[in-house]
Amino acid sequence: MKKLGGKTYDCAAGCPVEATLDLIDGKWKAVILYHLLNDTVRFNELRRRLSRITQRMLTRQLRELEADGLIHREIYAEVPLRVEYSLTTLGRSLEPVVRMLWTWGNQYIAARRLHALSLDGAASPSQLAEH
Repeated sequence: MKKLGGKTYDCAAGCPVEATLDLIDGKWKAVILYHLLNDTVRFNELRRRLSRITQRMLTRQLRELEADGLIHREIYAEVPLRVEYSLTTLGRSLEPVVRMLWTWGNQYIAARRLHALSLDGAASPSQLAEH
C-alpha cells in the first residue's frame, strides 16, 4: 500500500494507472483540462464551452483539480469579481494524456459512425470509403 495525496493505493501493477485515473476521473475533469491546454480561461467561459455541465458540478470539478495541484485559480479583486483558471506545471504534464484521449476519441467516433453506416445497409462501399 502506498499513500499519495491522502489516498491509499494498492501498488500492484495497475497502481500508477489507478492514481492517474483518480486525478482525471469523471465525465468533466479531462474535458476541463483539455480546455485549459492552450490558454487561461475564466469561469463563465468554461461554463459556455461546457454547455451541458451545471454550475455546481463545474465548481466541484475545478475545486478538485485545484486541490490535486493540476490547475491554478487566480482571483482578481474587481467588480464584478474575475476568476481565471490555468494549468499548473503538474497539470501541463498531463497534456500528452489529454491530447491522446482527444485523438483516440476522434478515431472512436469515426469508427462508430462507419460501423453504424455498415449496419444500416443503405451505405454503399463508396460511402463507407468516404468515412
